[in-house]
Amino acid sequence: MQILTRLVTTMLVWAMLALPAAARGLIRDADVEYALKQIAAPILRAAGLPSSTRIIVINDSSLNAFVADNQHIFLHSGLIMKLKSAPALQYVIAHEASHISNGHIARRTGNARAASTAAGLGIIIATAAAAASGNAGAGAGVAIGLQSSALRNFLAHSRAEESSADISALRAMVRAGIDPKAAIEVHDIFRGQEALSLGRQDPYMRSHPLTRDRLRAAQAFVAGNKVKTQSDPAAQYWFARAQGKLSAFLRAPSWTLRRANASATKDITLMRQAIAHHRSSNLKKALQAMDGALSLRPRDAFYMELKGQILLENRQFSNAAQVYRAANRLAPSEPLILGGLGRAELASGNPRAALDSLEKARARDFRDPRILRDLAVANAKLGNNGMASLLTAERYALLGKAKDARLHATRAEALLPRGSGPWRRAQDVLSATKNLR
Repeated sequence: MQILTRLVTTMLVWAMLALPAAARGLIRDADVEYALKQIAAPILRAAGLPSSTRIIVINDSSLNAFVADNQHIFLHSGLIMKLKSAPALQYVIAHEASHISNGHIARRTGNARAASTAAGLGIIIATAAAAASGNAGAGAGVAIGLQSSALRNFLAHSRAEESSADISALRAMVRAGIDPKAAIEVHDIFRGQEALSLGRQDPYMRSHPLTRDRLRAAQAFVAGNKVKTQSDPAAQYWFARAQGKLSAFLRAPSWTLRRANASATKDITLMRQAIAHHRSSNLKKALQAMDGALSLRPRDAFYMELKGQILLENRQFSNAAQVYRAANRLAPSEPLILGGLGRAELASGNPRAALDSLEKARARDFRDPRILRDLAVANAKLGNNGMASLLTAERYALLGKAKDARLHATRAEALLPRGSGPWRRAQDVLSATKNLR
């Protein structure tokens, strides 16, 4: 039971760490995640990280990337769409991977705790000073000064880690046989993102070194490391495909249709046109374009999945389920395709088949709240109200909504057989949410 409690607690902590991201929304797409996995593979190997390290996309137009634990790298969609090449994206991934391999995650936790403690001591000392002098204003001044000092100390560590990650990323690029000049491209994009009042800023109050300093360091590294590299057409294809799919869903359909013909390959052109037509409620043209893409790549599970999604969102439930089954046969271990299949089966009135598909999806990816939502609906349709409440509680726990998680876990606890596995899971949610209250 303690292991399960720790697991639920970890889920809640992970969700809370990513709350700003969750507010904007994660983009969960099997095609995009597969593309990013292919792009990241040589970098992760060079950085000494396991292939299970996941690249997750946040629906945010700003240029940013970060890590919150040792297993995930988060990329903002705006950054992916801004970059011009696969090596540039690989450098961004290499930089974030270096934070993990260099142990910065654990160090940041310690630094943050130390900064918080120092700031707290500042408040205690300030209170004592104010009591001794009778000057409340003086006490506030001492507190602010000590808190600022603690923050400066924390950010100084952060800046050192960013510089270290830059160099480690460049070295990983060289080991992977990827042109490190891509780092210059990335830093050049960020040049001009600096605040207009840069000359009046305190560099010690910034968490990153100035972009111009990082650009100079990258230029010096490239100049001093002449290495043989070769282009990777596969990485560039998957970069163009991920970028094309993201832009097709996030930008206006008219924008996509004007630019689709400039795509790297014909199948990406057709895929982007299909999405644009789908978003314009033109099912006929969307399916024509998707069938064209599938004629070029007939065993592409992700194009098959996209066709299933288009059918499902146009209420062609039975046809959607049939297409999702074909996609699942091509990629039987892909949880997001299994989740889509379960959703289509549920919509077509087959909750028992949906339950089987969704359970398999959840076994492979327990952090997808959509799968938990659909599982709860499938169980409710089959009369399993206790399980429906439990899955809803776990979904809210995953989203960091502790109050809602406790409400549904309490309901599940009353409905499930006492001592059973699901009952213990409800207890774990209650225990974890109480600890994190």
